Amino acid sequence: MIRADVVKMYKDVHTWVGILSGLALFIAFYAGAITMFEGPLKQWASPPSDLPAPVPLERSAELVEKTIAAHPEAAGGYTLHIETDAANPARMSWLVWPEGRSRGAPNETWFSALDANGELVVAQDGSTPVAQFIDVLHQQVGLPLDHELAMLIMGAVSLLYFVALVSGVIVFLPGVAKDLFALRIGRNLKRMWLDVHNVLGVFSLPFHIIMALTALVFAFHDQIYDLQNEITYDGQIAQMFEAGEPVHHVDIDPARDFLELPDLLARLDAQVPQFSIQQIQYMVRPGNEAEVMARGIDDRYGHRGPDFGMAAINPYTGDIMSRTYLPGQQPASSAVLTSFFALHFGNFGGVPVRWGYFFLGLAGAFLFYSGNLLWIESRRKKARKSSPDPVQPLKTKVLGALTVGISLGCIAGISLTLSAAKFLPGRVQDLELWHSLIYYGVFIAAIGWAFLRGTARSAVELQWAAAVATLSIPLVSVLSVLVPGLGWTHPGQSWLVEITAVAGAGLLFFTAHRTRRRIRQAPEDSIWWAGPARSSAVTESAHHVAAE
Repeated sequence: MIRADVVKMYKDVHTWVGILSGLALFIAFYAGAITMFEGPLKQWASPPSDLPAPVPLERSAELVEKTIAAHPEAAGGYTLHIETDAANPARMSWLVWPEGRSRGAPNETWFSALDANGELVVAQDGSTPVAQFIDVLHQQVGLPLDHELAMLIMGAVSLLYFVALVSGVIVFLPGVAKDLFALRIGRNLKRMWLDVHNVLGVFSLPFHIIMALTALVFAFHDQIYDLQNEITYDGQIAQMFEAGEPVHHVDIDPARDFLELPDLLARLDAQVPQFSIQQIQYMVRPGNEAEVMARGIDDRYGHRGPDFGMAAINPYTGDIMSRTYLPGQQPASSAVLTSFFALHFGNFGGVPVRWGYFFLGLAGAFLFYSGNLLWIESRRKKARKSSPDPVQPLKTKVLGALTVGISLGCIAGISLTLSAAKFLPGRVQDLELWHSLIYYGVFIAAIGWAFLRGTARSAVELQWAAAVATLSIPLVSVLSVLVPGLGWTHPGQSWLVEITAVAGAGLLFFTAHRTRRRIRQAPEDSIWWAGPARSSAVTESAHHVAAE
């Protein structure tokens, strides 16, 4: 049995650490849940291409030869897409860094195809980077800062998050047998919210521990290696990794041609039959060396990339040269590192695991939202002891407004910047800038509205706004069909995004209705009180019928 004073101490730790990190973590979890389907989002946000249909695999060599002849910059690195879709509409693509920009700067993607007469046709990628933008929001907990600085802040938030998890478990342990399966639905809304908060927290605890620890590794990846380099490897860690890494490049032989793409795929299939190859990347390294990587998936295992694994191959023989990033065939040290990526990204087990991570991410976002509001409501009992007619102090009003504004502003901002992806291409120059302006404009406006209107009123109004914003995602698809030239649709490819948005909007409409009903019963000292000041007698009467 844990002593009461110990439980109280850890409850305070859990509360304050949770409050400090919760608002940033709401953005990380909500945006992270959406990125579980980054692939469908990219297709949904990609305008139809004017390029001819992708050439058959057998004509890939002809396409490469004509593309490099017309665009010599493609010789340094290009990709052959085995699977083509709205986001990758052609068989071949390559990257171009605009003049004056370094290799680390944003680049342009170009696609090439052959028309019916065998003539080369090229086009720049016109899709919006909205899916990548949401992923960056997730990585940087919504901070519009330099990536390196934002990642360090994210690491600090993740550390606080882990402390909140440990302290929360200690707080919950004394009543685990009594409260684990308790979900008391009734007039006591605060108790019901607390039960939902506890049940979600306990049953999703493994997921949250995984997220906290893997995020720490990602945030402090470089610092961990630097520390290892100094303490364990005497400054030789880079040389050690280089020495242990299999050779994954070959010398270019002008007298030989690379294997034709169908032959290369056949030889790879014989070696790794369950590795579904999506694309082959060709790169020319300094010293006239070729590095060729096959990228694909194997749902039986975790992947090093967000949704792909890789294998280095010999372009002349088709032999696999390095299995360092090949799912299920990695050496032990690489497999351990890959497990951090796989557990964080949920890129194993196929679609069921992705849906599981999606719902766990949304549940996590609700935990942070509900945790802050539960703390505010819990202060009422203490306030009543010190004042016969208590009201909410300024600090709780500020926290309530921030919780509602940041959380619902994040939802509305992401929804509107997603729907804008249907009509921004071709109308604005800097797509990434416009997506950022839309999101942060809505986000900041929501926070301002929450302070202007107060927590209770703004919670209802911003939930309605977030619901309408989310409903705009399928609506722009409908309008794209009805209004020629407004946008576009991809028949058979967008239903996942649109149906999910409709469900999300419906849930937000429902919660707005429930919140409005809660406000009508709230006592004056509750964060949900939205009316003028009442007399002490009326306030006392309300205490008996309101959520405690």
